[in-house]
Amino acid sequence: MNTLLRSECIQCLTEQQFRSLPEDASEEQKLEFLQRMYGIFSGASREVCAPVIVREINELSREIFGCVRDYSEEKSYYNQLLLKKEQGIREKIHGAEDPLLKALQFSLVGNYIDFSAVNNVEEEYLETLLKEVEQNSVTGETYERLKRDLSSRRNLLFLTDNAGEGVLDKLFLEVIRESFPHLSVKVLVRGKPVLNDMTMEDALEIGLQKVAEVYDNGNGIAGTWLPELSTQAKGIWENAEVIIAKGQANYETLRLCETNIYFIFLCKCEMFCRSFQVPRYTGILRKN
Repeated sequence: MNTLLRSECIQCLTEQQFRSLPEDASEEQKLEFLQRMYGIFSGASREVCAPVIVREINELSREIFGCVRDYSEEKSYYNQLLLKKEQGIREKIHGAEDPLLKALQFSLVGNYIDFSAVNNVEEEYLETLLKEVEQNSVTGETYERLKRDLSSRRNLLFLTDNAGEGVLDKLFLEVIRESFPHLSVKVLVRGKPVLNDMTMEDALEIGLQKVAEVYDNGNGIAGTWLPELSTQAKGIWENAEVIIAKGQANYETLRLCETNIYFIFLCKCEMFCRSFQVPRYTGILRKN
């Protein structure tokens, strides 16, 4: 089915919004919000995807309730949590037989820190995933193709996802830079706050600019929605010879794009778990 919008996405977004309704909102406000939200769903083109619709719903929430849930506290907490673990994880990566693979596995684990797709992000479960990082078995032909592309291309673009996990992405990019020093590495973060996605503020907090050139994409849509990239971001996109896109939102927005993209994410929703025929929280490395 070559459409971006899926029925299960609408169901999932509906459930998320029910959970996120402000406790102090009046019944009248809640009813108006839900009725107009269903109007957004009914008027949505099948050529748009869930992250684009989320932006519209957030604008509606701001109009009716005067606010959208702020994830600043959660983002800073997980940025700092992973920064404290950074050196220990770096040592594990460099002590591995294949540092690139190990760094990729840690980067995958970080994708658990997603306050949209994961109902309750649990620090204890994150610790478990970090300890069992080898279970993300992403070796095989796609991994070999990724290494060949990194070896033969000159311009890499990395598309980030959530705050917190960005620390592990930074370590992955460190290893890429060390293994393929000829590469020019650029990173795109979100241009405006959305959910707990990484913005320029988060990137600077974790020192991402130390391993790559970091730019914002000019918009507040989760993922990478090409029609709304800024002029600068569009130029970076068009110049990239190989792209690594992190997270489910980037997969949702770019999966039909005919570009040299490698998607890396944890499979967190039932629709994708069925599609890839894997259990929840399985690491995915997929070539577009």
